[in-house]
Amino acid sequence: MKYIDLRSDTVTRPSEKMREIIASAEVGDDVFGDDPTVNELQEKVARLFGKEASLYVPSGSMGNLVAIKTHTNPGEEAIFEEDCHSLNYEAGSMGAVAGLVSHTFRGNHGVMTREQVEPYIKKKSLHTPPTTLIALENTHNHAGGTIYPLEEIKKLRDMADEHGLKMHLDGARIWNASIATGITLDEYGRYFDSIQCCFSKGLGAPIGSIVIGDGEFIEKARRFRKMFGGGMRQVGILASAAIYALDNNMSRMSEDHENASFLAENLAKIDGIDIDLESVQTNIVIMNIVSSGKAVPDVLSELKDMGMLAVQFGATKIRCVTHLDLDRADIETAIEKFKAVFSS
Repeated sequence: MKYIDLRSDTVTRPSEKMREIIASAEVGDDVFGDDPTVNELQEKVARLFGKEASLYVPSGSMGNLVAIKTHTNPGEEAIFEEDCHSLNYEAGSMGAVAGLVSHTFRGNHGVMTREQVEPYIKKKSLHTPPTTLIALENTHNHAGGTIYPLEEIKKLRDMADEHGLKMHLDGARIWNASIATGITLDEYGRYFDSIQCCFSKGLGAPIGSIVIGDGEFIEKARRFRKMFGGGMRQVGILASAAIYALDNNMSRMSEDHENASFLAENLAKIDGIDIDLESVQTNIVIMNIVSSGKAVPDVLSELKDMGMLAVQFGATKIRCVTHLDLDRADIETAIEKFKAVFSS
């Protein structure tokens, strides 16, 4: 059975053209720094974000860990939004590997403010872990693909400068934020000391993320990448897919956003499905089905039997993510399947 797969934008598969690019990619040994395709990708992305350098890594989780570890020392404190990906979906690496104490704040649609955070910044003390880093997520996965307002980012950057803190961005879906707002990648980049971006979500590449920063930061990060097992060899075959994705698949993300809005607006009309439409800002739709009296696993099982896949996202919630492998007809079919399940 061919499924309409709304579980994530990570399920996308390389197009035939992307496969051709992969097959013909020029390669070298990236640990020695002589894979020309990786070097081209790293230089390209650094330019896009207005930074000096970048570093290709196998995954977004490794990218966040490498970046945050590079900025911090064990026993220091980092500030996160409480539902962020780095703390909740990366296997506890911030504590177990980076050795950080995490101070979390409940954001509004994933957005922490300066007013929330500043009173709790800790200075160096014999008794407390010093605060050294603020980590943001844009777009925010758990909040529903919401976009971090640039004005709030600017305020946090000013605060970080005043207190001598570093700023890291988990920008796994920063491409979506840029397309949705028209804010350029280099404008986002100017407010962060490091950024992690993912190629294997909405861009549609099969593997890979990248860490971006200044030259000294990236050289230090390279050692942590090696330490964590992320030193790869003829990885230009994968970097070529990322280059193709940047050149061909970014601008079309607006279609995913339109499909997500269409999906959300129609699902919200179904009795038993509640959606905060304000949170549907990019390509993620999160629905709460508690009022239906149905159990999430049962709904997902019924949908799967009908040829549609989604994921549980909390005790009473389901997440759907639109992507380049789905067109409007697929979304319309998915809506009909939800209607059938919730009318029974």
